[in-house]
Amino acid sequence: MSKSLIEIERKILRLLHGRNTRTHLTQIHAHFLRHKLHQSNLILAHFVSVCGTLNEIKYATKIFNQMRNPSVLLFNSMIKAYSLNGPSEEPVKLFALLKNLGIWPDEYTFAPLLKACLGVGDLRVGQCVHGEIIRCGFERFGSIRIGVVELYTSCGQMDDGMKVFDEMSHRDVIVWNLMIHGFCKKGDVDKGLYLFREMRERSVVSWNLMISSLGKSGRDSEALRLFHEMRDQAFELDEATVVAVLPICAHLGAVDIGQWIHSYAESSGLYRKVVSVGNALVDFYCKCGILDSARNVFKEIPRKSVVSWNAMISGLAFNGRGELGVELYEQMIAKGVSPNKATFVGVLTCCAHAGLVEKARELFASMTGLHSIDPNLEHYGCMVDVLGRSGCVREAYDLIRSMSITPNAAIWGSLLSSCRTHGHVELAEHAVKELINLEPWNSGNYVLLSNIYAEGGRWDDAEKLRMWMREKNVKKSPGQSLIE
Repeated sequence: MSKSLIEIERKILRLLHGRNTRTHLTQIHAHFLRHKLHQSNLILAHFVSVCGTLNEIKYATKIFNQMRNPSVLLFNSMIKAYSLNGPSEEPVKLFALLKNLGIWPDEYTFAPLLKACLGVGDLRVGQCVHGEIIRCGFERFGSIRIGVVELYTSCGQMDDGMKVFDEMSHRDVIVWNLMIHGFCKKGDVDKGLYLFREMRERSVVSWNLMISSLGKSGRDSEALRLFHEMRDQAFELDEATVVAVLPICAHLGAVDIGQWIHSYAESSGLYRKVVSVGNALVDFYCKCGILDSARNVFKEIPRKSVVSWNAMISGLAFNGRGELGVELYEQMIAKGVSPNKATFVGVLTCCAHAGLVEKARELFASMTGLHSIDPNLEHYGCMVDVLGRSGCVREAYDLIRSMSITPNAAIWGSLLSSCRTHGHVELAEHAVKELINLEPWNSGNYVLLSNIYAEGGRWDDAEKLRMWMREKNVKKSPGQSLIE
């Protein structure tokens, strides 16, 4: 290559990695076409790589397909570009093409290829790639080993992940975190905690991961102790720490610690920079019943997401302030924020607590009519609760019958509660029979039906039910009694 072409090549590379690359991609393309550099593996590898980071994967593919003799450098860039742009099987196809062309992979081929296998959740192909890594002799490279560990731990194959982990002479904090996350995700929090304690060096991610895992497994007190330990070791809290610890404080009623976190979030700037921190604070104060603080935080969130509105609406419902929750929903709609499924669970719950039956009917109808949201079991459950509390038991029953999805035990249980409150014996009997069909093993349902028969003076039916229970070997739980 002549000296002038080398200089042009360097100029094109500078343009590709400049500030305005996104708006100048086609011009850069035209530039290297004009200078007949369209078959330069180096130029195309950089061009494809930039396309991948800019989410221009179709453009990258078009460029790649025009190359007559792609090198491993170009293949690597193309595989990585695909791995950066969501789940795709194309990286695996590219690897197969690379092999068919007799091109030998290098240490940069496999890390994005493993990422792609992880993205599509294909463990079998990932295992084949791992086999190729071993055959090619690249298993000693740290980035590749991390990729293999991530593949196995993300797919729940902890024995395979542990085998690779044990063979690593140098384990950085990333690979420790992957193993901890894998065990905790699979439910073995004790093993995750054991590995956490074995770490010589931890990052804030390590602490967040372990605190969050303990909290999710119901071990709130341990999680909070670990949070105090994190602070004692002078680790700075980030947004993930705040979001993980605040629900734990709410569950334990540790208001003082939650308020300290609020103060920290304000002084560190997290409060205004990261919307999830504000959302977590709203949720914390609502769950602690401190509505004034929740509303103050909500008002100060600069760029509210739908999650922010949902947290405040649900919090008002949780604290029995249903009318305020409905008003807030109306404000949300007026500001042009589109509700989601969680929004309607919150606002319908508000209607249930406030006895706003007509408003609930209107909101429920608007889900499909205005917002193209299909109601799920939670929404139907809320609506049955609204109608049942107000005495519209027959309407609640008709709604259940009209459901496009199969009602669950919670919905029939809600109807049953309303039937007994408002004296609808016939519908109560029907609800219990549905519960028995759904939960034939639950003796409490039989006891309820027997008691309904007894309350209505239907002693023959009560006796038949007892005989049927004996035939089916249904054992009543201690503390329950079938009225004789």
